[in-house]
Amino acid sequence: MPDVMPEDGLVLGLEGTAWNLSAALFGEDLIALHSSPYIPPKGGIHPREAAQHHASVMKEVISRVLTEPDRIRAVAFSQGPGLGPSLRTVATAARALSIALGVPLVGVNHCVAHVEIGRWATGFSDPIVLYASGANTQVLGYLNGRYRIFGETLDIGLGNALDKFARSHDLPHPGGPIIENLARQGDYIELPYTVKGMDLAFSGLVSAAQESAATIEDVCFGLQETGFAMCVEVTERALAHAGKDEVLLVGGVGANGRLQEMLRVMCEDRGAAFAVPERTYLGDNGAMIAYTGKIMLEHNVVLPLEESQIRPGFRADEVEVAWRTEPGEIFAAAHDGGVARGAEAVVTIREADVIKHRTSKRYRNPGLDRRLITERTRAEARLIAAARRAGVPTPVIRDVTADTIVMERVAGDVLKYVATPETIGLAGEAVGRLHAAGIVHGDLTTSNMIVRDGQCVLIDFGLASTSSEVESRGVDLHVFFQTLESTTENFAELKEAFIEGYAGAFREADEVLSREHEVELRGRYL
Repeated sequence: MPDVMPEDGLVLGLEGTAWNLSAALFGEDLIALHSSPYIPPKGGIHPREAAQHHASVMKEVISRVLTEPDRIRAVAFSQGPGLGPSLRTVATAARALSIALGVPLVGVNHCVAHVEIGRWATGFSDPIVLYASGANTQVLGYLNGRYRIFGETLDIGLGNALDKFARSHDLPHPGGPIIENLARQGDYIELPYTVKGMDLAFSGLVSAAQESAATIEDVCFGLQETGFAMCVEVTERALAHAGKDEVLLVGGVGANGRLQEMLRVMCEDRGAAFAVPERTYLGDNGAMIAYTGKIMLEHNVVLPLEESQIRPGFRADEVEVAWRTEPGEIFAAAHDGGVARGAEAVVTIREADVIKHRTSKRYRNPGLDRRLITERTRAEARLIAAARRAGVPTPVIRDVTADTIVMERVAGDVLKYVATPETIGLAGEAVGRLHAAGIVHGDLTTSNMIVRDGQCVLIDFGLASTSSEVESRGVDLHVFFQTLESTTENFAELKEAFIEGYAGAFREADEVLSREHEVELRGRYL
């Protein structure tokens, strides 16, 4: 097979991970695209019925785009993640076409395809990506040959959350567009806001929205404002942590105008560029599979028939991104003299102390914004002091107001830039002591740890809470391991060092580490 696809060669792409069966042809540009969505008569998507729909319309969908079979150079298909019955139906068709046409087969990761078609459509090079669809809600960034997952939903995807609420009010599928329309006539109501470091959860938000006695318009408004603000917050946190300057929105929920507006405002305030592909490329579509298959083929990434099994839990960070040769980079956070800007606060660094001032976020509803600033400032000061009393290295608190904390300046090295087995082991010891004191940090990243005098000092307790639950502690570790994996090259070695330090300081470590693994598995396709 040639290293480069002929100029007149085309790749046929088949997408069918869930509700939409779609086929497309891609050459130098999109040549043809045709889709046939499965629309359930009532309720949500039934996997077997969706697969039956795909099988019944497969011939017609492919025939609409496959008008020049002699020009096909490969058949690409969505190998996963997705619903098993739908994936099997599409994979069977792809194998048959590969054999009949005598061309290679390319297995494409559905999530990576969303990112790649977004990069192609917008011209963005190295963005932080918010991928928001039915079953997936993730924040990704490229580093050293893989798309790293900075954060993701711990329960259900944003699109499924909206659909679940819609079904509870007998609104048709998909629920997102209807909720968006109803929200335009609503006012803000307070609903649960669940962000855990780089991760988030939507189940509590949906349950509260379903049980609310407010008008449907107000509930839809509050649901959107809360859920979208959670997504934008974790995107901003990843942007600040990685130091990149582009944000890309992809996935079906990306069509929502309010979500686009909130991300655009956040990027304007941070001096970052924002883009969203045209609607054709947002939802599940064959074009993204055909395009990603094309660039994979150009780099000889093909799939033998005997290895073409579907992968319902196929993670984006499992894909070796051979078609991107640049390493990707993680930069230092932005500083202006003695001022550092994080995701939710401006930190003024003086000779002896640090002033952390939580700033208002224009993208957030004013009521939600005030609530979060006040709650987080008070909780942070209280829990920093409690952790310090328990023997955890933390800054000394000197003054507190409604939105500002003045504390000791911790002179040392940010762990992100001095991550070795020794320093990561110190971090494990500090977190072990924190958990033994009944406190979870909520935002355990290597940016929130400073190595000083043989200790790892924990800072930025803005998302911390008191909890002795194994689940909360497991999520705490999951956030840290995710960040460590997405920003380092020797993750396995560093993780082992952290575990050794953690277990040495906390006798219940084994139970928490077991739960962390369960939390990790929940991140698979839901």
